[in-house]
Amino acid sequence: MQAFLWEKMMSENARVQRIGMAYAVIGTVLFSLKSIFIKLLYLEGLNADDVLVLRMAIALPLYMVIFMYCLREANVRSRLSLKPVMLTLLAGVMGYYLASLLDLLGLELISAQLERLALFSYPCFVALIATVVFKAPFTLRLLVGFVVSYSGLALVMFQEGMLLGNHVSLGVSLVLGSAFVFAIYLTMSQFLIQHFGSVLFTSLAMIVSSTMVFLHGYVMIDVTTLQVSYQAGLWLLLLAILSTVVPSFLISEAIGRIGPSRASAIGLFGPVFTVFFAVHLLGEPFTLMTALGGVLVLIGVGSIQSKRNTTAKAL
Repeated sequence: MQAFLWEKMMSENARVQRIGMAYAVIGTVLFSLKSIFIKLLYLEGLNADDVLVLRMAIALPLYMVIFMYCLREANVRSRLSLKPVMLTLLAGVMGYYLASLLDLLGLELISAQLERLALFSYPCFVALIATVVFKAPFTLRLLVGFVVSYSGLALVMFQEGMLLGNHVSLGVSLVLGSAFVFAIYLTMSQFLIQHFGSVLFTSLAMIVSSTMVFLHGYVMIDVTTLQVSYQAGLWLLLLAILSTVVPSFLISEAIGRIGPSRASAIGLFGPVFTVFFAVHLLGEPFTLMTALGGVLVLIGVGSIQSKRNTTAKAL
C-alpha cells in the first residue's frame, strides 16, 4: 500500500513538473512574439504612444476581471493595506508604463532582434542593483557575465549600425533604459509578490499603472486623427492578449510548479524565438555577427541568471 501511494505521489509530481515546463515554454514563446507584433503595428502606421495606450486599453479589462475574482477569497482584502498598495502603484508605473514606453520608443529605431537582446540584459541590472542597494558581493563571475553580455550586444549593434545607420545607438540606449527600469520593478516585485501572491500583484499593478498610461495617451494622442486598420486591430488584440496577459500568468504559474531556476533556464531561449520570428515573419537580416553576438549575450546573461538563482536559494 505504501509503495502504491509513493508511486502515485511521484507520478503526480512528475505530471506537475511536465505541466510547469509546458507553461514556461508556451509563455516564453508568446513573450517572444511581443516585439514582432509591435513591429507589425508600426508597419500599419501606429507609433509607440498609440501602441502603449491601445495595448493597455485591451489588456486592462482582463486584468480587472482577474483582480475581481481574486477579491472573492476571504483573506485577500486584508492584504490591501495602504503601504503595499502604494508600493505596487510605484512598481506598476515603473514596470508597465515607463519600461514599456522606453522599449516601444527603442523599437521604432532598431530591429526586433537587437531590441530583444538589449532588453534581455536586464539580469545584469538586477545584479548591479543587488550589489549597490543590498550590498551583495560583486564576484568575478558577475564581472565576466557583464563583459561577455555587452560585448555580444556591441557586436550586434555594430552590425546593425552598418545596415540601418545612425539611430541604432539611441534605440539601444532607450531599450537598455527599459531593461534598467524593469530590473527595478523586478527587485521591488519579489517582495510584493510574497505579500499579495503573483496573480493578485500582477493584476493590481496593471490596474493602477493604467492611470499613468491613459494620462500619457491623453497628452500625446489626438484621438480625432487616430486611425486603426482592421489588420492593426488584429495585431493589437494578439499583442495585448497573447503576448501580455496570457504569458504573464503562464510564467507565474510555471515558477510556482518548477521553480525560478528552471523557468529562467527556459526563458533563456526567448531571444532565440524572437530572432527566428523576426527573420521569418519580418524579413529582418540575420548575419554571422548577429549570431555570434546573440550567443555571447545568452552565455553572459545565463551565467548571471545562474548566479542569481543560486543566491536566491541560499537566502
